[in-house]
Amino acid sequence: MLSVKGLHKSYGKLEILKGVDFEVKQGEIVSIVGASGAGKSTLLHIIGALDKADAGKVVVNGKDIHRMDAKELSDFRNKHIGFIFQFHHLLPEFTAVENVCMPAFIAGKSKKETEVRAMELLTLLGVEQRASHKPEALSGGEQQRVAIARALMNNPAIVLADEPSGNLDSENAAALHQLFVDLRDKLHQTFVIVTHNEELARISDRTVLMKDGLIVLD
Repeated sequence: MLSVKGLHKSYGKLEILKGVDFEVKQGEIVSIVGASGAGKSTLLHIIGALDKADAGKVVVNGKDIHRMDAKELSDFRNKHIGFIFQFHHLLPEFTAVENVCMPAFIAGKSKKETEVRAMELLTLLGVEQRASHKPEALSGGEQQRVAIARALMNNPAIVLADEPSGNLDSENAAALHQLFVDLRDKLHQTFVIVTHNEELARISDRTVLMKDGLIVLD
């Protein structure tokens, strides 16, 4: 599902990634752990085509993303990669179901088909009763579940999550972690997750340790 080869990235004279090799199979939950500054988020952003490597290769679902032009990359990112962040980034002026619909509308899918799919996802995630509420009326855990539904909207090949439970209390964090396992089991969904949470790393299929821009343990 994902293959990373010889990835290098620097910002000025600061070398962040120093030749990262990394593979993920379909249906795996892989947690990336390590100290702050190890290169975890940079790696995730390059995999998700939010940033570009100086050297190396990233293949997602059989497609070399570094060979795409800006338009192709934007389209591929929308249709094949889901994103979950520590802060949910829901659009405050739209309801939960409207937020979930956004990636499909951007992809040009029909309104009826999109709304049905959005409600199915909200139901799967246990927040269907909150569909008509705007983000300000939702709890932190509910907001993150809506954000996950949005990430899953276009049936992505892979979901990338950066500290997804970092802004949640322990109870909501544990529920979110179990949700990732359930989505892997029910949908065979692939997740790559940057986290400092030891419990999330423990229940993942694999834990990858980064240190000083390299993977030192897998």
